Parts: sequence; C-alpha cells; structure tokens
Amino acid sequence: MAQFFQIHPENPQARLVRRTVEILLEGGVIVYPTDSSYALGCQIGEKSAMERIRRIRRLDDKHNFTLVCRDLSEIATYAKIDDQAYRMLKSLTPGAYTFIHEATKQVPRRLLHPKRKAIGMRVPDNEICRALLSELNQPILSTTLILPDDDQPLTDPYEMREILDKHVDLVIDGGFCGLEPTTVVDMMADPPALVRRGKGDSTLFEE
Repeated sequence: MAQFFQIHPENPQARLVRRTVEILLEGGVIVYPTDSSYALGCQIGEKSAMERIRRIRRLDDKHNFTLVCRDLSEIATYAKIDDQAYRMLKSLTPGAYTFIHEATKQVPRRLLHPKRKAIGMRVPDNEICRALLSELNQPILSTTLILPDDDQPLTDPYEMREILDKHVDLVIDGGFCGLEPTTVVDMMADPPALVRRGKGDSTLFEE
C-alpha cells in the first residue's frame, strides 16, 4: 500500500520531506505536486522505478521524461547552456516551463531522445518541490500524472491514492495545484522554438 502524506503547500513539514526523499533514495515512485499539475517521480538513476512509471502510464520507450531541477545551476549540470540561453532561463525560472536542451554526459543514455541527445528540464515554482529537491540534492525524474485513458491529469490526491495504491510508494497531498501543462520550449533551435503552449507565458516565443 502507498503511504499518504499531507504536506503543507507553503510550509512543507521537514520530517515528511525527509521521509519522502528516503523513499526516493530507496528506489520508490512518488506522486507529488508541481506548479502545473501532479506528477509521477523517481530518482534519476533508478531504472526499475522508471519502468514502473512507464507501466502506470503505459508509455513506450520513446516517451521523454523530464528532469525536475532545484535551480538553474542544477540544470547546467545536466544540459548544455550558452550565455544567451542562461539569461533567458534565468528570467523564466522558476516557472511552468519545460526546456528542451542538449544533454551532458551526466544524463543516463536511456533518458535521451533516440535521435537527438536531448532532455527536458524544468524548475517548478512550488514550495513542496523546492523542499524535496533541496533535501534530495539531485533532480527528480518526472512525468505528468495522466492515466492512459484520460486526457487530463488527476487533481484529487485521495483519488490518486485509491487508483495507484498498489503501484506507487507514496502519494503527497499538497493541495490543488492545477491541471494545465507546462509551456514547452526547444532551446536547441535558433531562435528557441515554442513546442507547446501551456501555463507559462509563451508570448516571448511567438512571432
């Protein structure tokens, strides 16, 4: 059975944050809130946990996971960022954006797009995320919590627990955090190209 933590969305309880990180480091799969919707997450190096997430969402091996990062400096560990991109990201993070970058060698090959050495990165504007990432001291491998037959993310943590009880190790109730997807920007294009409009302001990338 999955554990169920109610974590305060503005003042996350340190004890519950530490226990969540322990679950991640033990190879667990968690459901947690971001600034756009709830997500499924695991530790970046845990192949078996990543496969569990694939089974929950019925994803094929071409699905691109996202690295949810603590800050811009952590993004720079896993993605190749030039000065111009750095300035742009600095103005837009934290926020509801996913940025596609060329990956560095720090990113496991199985996470990369098969034709492009690309990886999605984001820095959510969410206090629970901040606390988890600060305690974990590495990114969370993540994908939106949309079930296979749905077209919208789940929003009710109690429903998540009921549906996913035997499939995840922890569900975090962090209150309602929305269901609009992130705005996706391809930073490998010149100039950066809008891939998907979402919650983050996309006017900067539109003609």
